[in-house]
Amino acid sequence: MTPKQMTPDQIARVCHAVNRAACAASGDHSQPPWDDAPDWQRTSAIKGVEFILAHPQAKPSDIHQNWLAEKVANGWTYGQIKDPERKEHPCLVPYDDLPPDQRAKDDLFQAVVRSLAVHIL
Repeated sequence: MTPKQMTPDQIARVCHAVNRAACAASGDHSQPPWDDAPDWQRTSAIKGVEFILAHPQAKPSDIHQNWLAEKVANGWTYGQIKDPERKEHPCLVPYDDLPPDQRAKDDLFQAVVRSLAVHIL
């Protein structure tokens, strides 16, 4: 029997759940489940998956740079606290300036995509 093939949207859902769990493990319980997440958050996860699928040799720093460029293109700016209403985010910095727990989320995201990519439609 062949395993069920996954779409980029399905992989993004798994990535979101892993990111949500990583956030909760560090005391951040602000991440809603996928079905309750705002459209911008789901779209960002899907675009992240698509980037990794299109660039399989990308490093976590490349993934962060892609995420950063997407956020800036959508009007987000740096802010000390994540504020979707004001479009501010503390991770709008170069990859090397991210704290270790934030870098770990990029590593996890990439690992999930690469692990599940073998089952893409």
